[in-house]
Amino acid sequence: MTTEPHSWPRYAKEITDPALVHEKPEALDDLRVLDASSGNFAALFASSILAEFGAEVIRREPPGGDVARLFSPQGVKHRGTGLAYLVEARNKRHITLNLEMPAGRELFARLARHADVVIESARPGQMDAWGIGYRQLSAANPRLIYLAFSTHGQFGPRATSPIPDYDITNQALSGTPYTTGEPAGEGTPESSVPTKQGNWIAWYIGGGWGAFAVMTAVIWRAASGQGQFIDCSPAEAEMRFTDYDVHWYHASQRIRERLGALNVSVFPYTLIKTKDSYSFIAGFSDINWAGLTNIIQRPDLKERFPTTKTRIGESKLLHRELEGWAATLTSQEILDRVQDYVANKRGPGTVASARLNRPSDTLAETHWWERGVFEKIEDPDYGELLLQAVI
Repeated sequence: MTTEPHSWPRYAKEITDPALVHEKPEALDDLRVLDASSGNFAALFASSILAEFGAEVIRREPPGGDVARLFSPQGVKHRGTGLAYLVEARNKRHITLNLEMPAGRELFARLARHADVVIESARPGQMDAWGIGYRQLSAANPRLIYLAFSTHGQFGPRATSPIPDYDITNQALSGTPYTTGEPAGEGTPESSVPTKQGNWIAWYIGGGWGAFAVMTAVIWRAASGQGQFIDCSPAEAEMRFTDYDVHWYHASQRIRERLGALNVSVFPYTLIKTKDSYSFIAGFSDINWAGLTNIIQRPDLKERFPTTKTRIGESKLLHRELEGWAATLTSQEILDRVQDYVANKRGPGTVASARLNRPSDTLAETHWWERGVFEKIEDPDYGELLLQAVI
């Protein structure tokens, strides 16, 4: 069957539209997950992903509720529950079970005999000491897949460190905040420091890798009949996203320092301040740099900085030139000029640009609503909720 090019968006929507997802079978609808984590959004996100794909997730909370229910901006709560927990509580059944009591542990072991996956975030060895760790539960249920989250992992010199498993500790240990922020010696003293990433990126990266590992283990179990133990450190998970930092140091003894909006490998690939906001702009290969200098009507810059090496060497100067051009333009006007140049082939090269959205800007874009990225739902316990990335 052939499809006309103009009909592709309509065809793609027909086969992937999130609004129609409930009419389709769910990939993990035969999977039962027992999430016994506490105060850990890596674990919560992992079980959320599995639930979104159809798994039955049973959330075990201690008496009084998981401390994660308290995490919320400025203490804002929706019917007694923090906003952060509402994002990751969906599609889950919730029970109360006190694992510090023998009776609670006995009930948990009975539940685990009928589970495919157990997720936990206790101190390494704690579940085992209680007699409900992988060693004991897998003896009764050899097909069990057991996912354990901990900052330092389950073994190694620091595995039993008393450091709490928080996102910021995982970020710090991964090394990524060191390269995030304004360069030392520039701006205000407060800005010239390593900067943590704004959201709980280490927790969410760790949870994503954890869910991926569980699904990989499910495939292996189908072939082998055996479950397995998964040791997931969110700090290690985020290290996977540090691109060339470690390799550069190992090869050249060079430490990647903070560059703010700049990049040590290419230029321009940066954020620039505009009349009303900020815009991302990229045109770093020689031909794309030619296109960008055409757009900003600065052929002299193309002649003075014709190669990647010369542009990187003078990236601060060039960044100021780009911001000088953008100072009288809105982010939308910059986007319109870039798209006009590329779409109408007004010269060589391809340039990329995008407005830096605030949350209010993102929610205002009809494109994401059309694609089903956001959805308003009516929850029997919590009332109307707006959720992102509904699958």
